[in-house]
Amino acid sequence: MAKLQRITCFEHQRLKVGQTIGEVEFTESHWQALSRFHHDKMPYYQLIHRGVKFQSFVGVLQVGNLVIEVLPKADKNAAGDTQWQTRLVEMLRVVGILKAKAPTSSSVSLKSGFILDVYFELFCKEMAYLLKRGLVKQYRKTEGNQKALKGSLHFSRHLQQNLIHQERFYVRHTTYDTQHLIHQLLRKTLRLIRQLNQNPVLSSEVGKLLLYFPEMPRPARVTQVTFNKIPSIRNRNIAPYQNALDIARLLLLNYHPDVSQGQNHVLALMFDMNRLWEKFIEVTLRQFSGGDYTIKAQQSKRFWESTPMNKCSHLKPDIVLTKGDQTFVLDTKWKNVTQYTPSSSDLQQLYSYLNYFKAQKVALVYPGTQDSIRSGVYVNDSATSQDNNQCLVITLAPKETLDQWQNSIREHLLDFWIGNKSS
Repeated sequence: MAKLQRITCFEHQRLKVGQTIGEVEFTESHWQALSRFHHDKMPYYQLIHRGVKFQSFVGVLQVGNLVIEVLPKADKNAAGDTQWQTRLVEMLRVVGILKAKAPTSSSVSLKSGFILDVYFELFCKEMAYLLKRGLVKQYRKTEGNQKALKGSLHFSRHLQQNLIHQERFYVRHTTYDTQHLIHQLLRKTLRLIRQLNQNPVLSSEVGKLLLYFPEMPRPARVTQVTFNKIPSIRNRNIAPYQNALDIARLLLLNYHPDVSQGQNHVLALMFDMNRLWEKFIEVTLRQFSGGDYTIKAQQSKRFWESTPMNKCSHLKPDIVLTKGDQTFVLDTKWKNVTQYTPSSSDLQQLYSYLNYFKAQKVALVYPGTQDSIRSGVYVNDSATSQDNNQCLVITLAPKETLDQWQNSIREHLLDFWIGNKSS
């Protein structure tokens, strides 16, 4: 396998054929592979003339021997690639997309800095954790030739295959072993990692893990239906497999082999940054609110209904906090606020929330290069109280560590915005 080449880009950046980032060139074959992978519902990037333009999705795209890492754009002029690689992995961990039961998960290395490598290493640690616990056995139905009559005799196949070998029996029976669907999927994931990974240390670890999973029947084509066949995760025997299966699902369902040329396979692990930012703020507030607030995400409320068609539209703010009879509404927006005034559509959206949810306060929360809280009021002659007519614009900048970042979010949203403390 050719040596992997790596490019780091940002959201909404354009990448064109012949363009060189670092020492790596984006070639015609790379563009052709991304073009074949692209379709009408592809949200990750747009096709442009001899190139691609990335959307508000972050993560990693591997095309053949080229790995394209797409990072958040919030402060690309102020922070280095390494900082955002670390922040992005931490955000994925906080919201539960990147999680592990393995006790050694906290030691997952970020030396390479690429999300794909983190997933590979984390999966191997999960597998080592499962082996230490002991692999779960399950019953499975099987059939074949046996030297003893076991189970039920498959008479037609027995006559077909054992007319000469009368000492054999072609039977159907139930086997209790480790060669079941869960281990088939995990083995398939290990084989995929061995194919894509170029870290020698990790390759050795994958080779060792595969020794515990000898050749077994495996699903030819893995889809979501395949994973739906797995027994309920509430089964205490299956529960330890949850995180390993989550990573297996992510890798196997997002791997698209190049069936035409067999060289430019595509693996896409991309995450909607708008949704990730919203979830990160929500989880942080839950962790640091101390139980003083009831926090609901994407709380839907009907605000218009069509009488003849019996159809309705809903308002759905990102985060609603309630404390007693007080309501506070946050709407997160993953975009740069380059001017002092946010867009009219964002302000109009918050005005609807302010009135319809009878909120005490509403605020727009953006990422930024520095922390700030900008106050503003809706101009309405009929408003009786200016305090209840405010819409604040809050920008939050990433910090050196995750703890510092989450503490800053708590201070600005719970202390300064809701608590009326001076910032």
